[in-house]
Amino acid sequence: MKKFSVMKQIADLFLKYTGERPESIEELPSSGSNRRYFRVKSGETSLIGAAGTSVDENIAFIEIDKDFKRKGLNVPEVYAVSEDKRFYLQQDLGDLTLFNAVAKGREAGSYSAEEVELLKSAIKELPHLQFVGGEGLDYSICFPQPSFDERMVSFDLNYFKYCFLKATGLEFSEIKLHDDFQKLSANLLEESRSETFLYRDFQARNVMIYNGAPYFIDFQGGRKGPIYYDLASFVWQAKANYSEELKRVLIETYREELKNYISIEDGLFYDKLRHFVLFRTMQVLGAYGFRGYFEKKPHFLQSVPFAIDNLRKLIKSKPFYEYPYLQELLTELTNMRQFNDIAKERQLEVRIFSFAYKKGIPSDTSGNGGGYVFDCRAIENPGKYDHYKHFIGTDKEVVDFLEADGGVLKFLDNVYALADAHVQRYIQRKFTNLMFSFGCTGGQHRSVYCAQHLAEHIAQKFNVKVILYHREQDIEQIF
Repeated sequence: MKKFSVMKQIADLFLKYTGERPESIEELPSSGSNRRYFRVKSGETSLIGAAGTSVDENIAFIEIDKDFKRKGLNVPEVYAVSEDKRFYLQQDLGDLTLFNAVAKGREAGSYSAEEVELLKSAIKELPHLQFVGGEGLDYSICFPQPSFDERMVSFDLNYFKYCFLKATGLEFSEIKLHDDFQKLSANLLEESRSETFLYRDFQARNVMIYNGAPYFIDFQGGRKGPIYYDLASFVWQAKANYSEELKRVLIETYREELKNYISIEDGLFYDKLRHFVLFRTMQVLGAYGFRGYFEKKPHFLQSVPFAIDNLRKLIKSKPFYEYPYLQELLTELTNMRQFNDIAKERQLEVRIFSFAYKKGIPSDTSGNGGGYVFDCRAIENPGKYDHYKHFIGTDKEVVDFLEADGGVLKFLDNVYALADAHVQRYIQRKFTNLMFSFGCTGGQHRSVYCAQHLAEHIAQKFNVKVILYHREQDIEQIF
């Protein structure tokens, strides 16, 4: 559709609905689809005009939206539809997407309490969209098909294979991959009998913050399907940069609301979710490959390293040995230099040491001259007492001793504040190395306690690599 023609159609529909000619029509930035959106204004009235070349897709959105609105779900109201169903006017929810509302946290790798609450407010609504939205919905109007089935799974897996995997130049056996794809498909389809609504593209870019509450858009690809897909889409969104701790918080927030509709045993829930995370990540890579490699939209390729990083962590945390060839192939894919180099470039590595002052301050092997050195000798020393001489700062006896008067906790509160600000700034500036060291008399009790707690704190709060080394005990941990 030519721009002038589209704008005229939108203007005519606005006039018909409001009785006023629009004073301004502004086209809004497009995303991955061919749909176009316009902000249309006249006086105090501001509406969003939508133009879609697929009538069936438009009908799907309009009818699902009407049903959801009737049920009290947070979706934009559709006010007017053209006779040919190619254009419609909907409520203007403003410009603030959830993705932009939490931009600072995403860029820093650590989300503020306010940003976390916004994310939780969105994920809390997902069970209602799935169960309330799905109840009695006429799935026959869904586009391009009414349900999550073998055909959809096959389309998305082939999307990944042909639009991304082949584009990387990685050689593989089509037969062996097909066999594992069939096994994965069978596992996914065990949940296909669900009567719940599958949003299909539930992610922060499709959530608007309107009057402080989350509102949901772009669900025209929705259909009947299992609950796990949308949860995987949101929590493992490629560029979200959620820490493992934040992912856990979001999942548990979702599960708390889910209890209002269904109860699922922990082991079964997480096992099912794991397979859908794998499936969704491959589908996303297929989309990035198609939009980037074939449609020549470079901004989609910018998201590839983030999706690869998600995939890398997923197959390492709990390998998919049930799909041996797929596991092997994905391992090879995530280790390809073109993706590995990018991941290394963007990831901050935080090294934390405990040490004894009498043996010298740890050297900085990164070549950056070292970082923070904290003197723990002002903290009450358990090493003065024979009872504690055979323990170290991670043993319960020492922990209880140090925490008894609260001095070490106040000390660490100050350290955390300083460290958090510094880690955030290093991430923003794309630095790759940061070092913290804690020293005490013998490097056994106070320094070990403090180094251990800072390492755990940073690993939980930030999406960075943390290496902890208790020098005097020759103990190393990687988070």
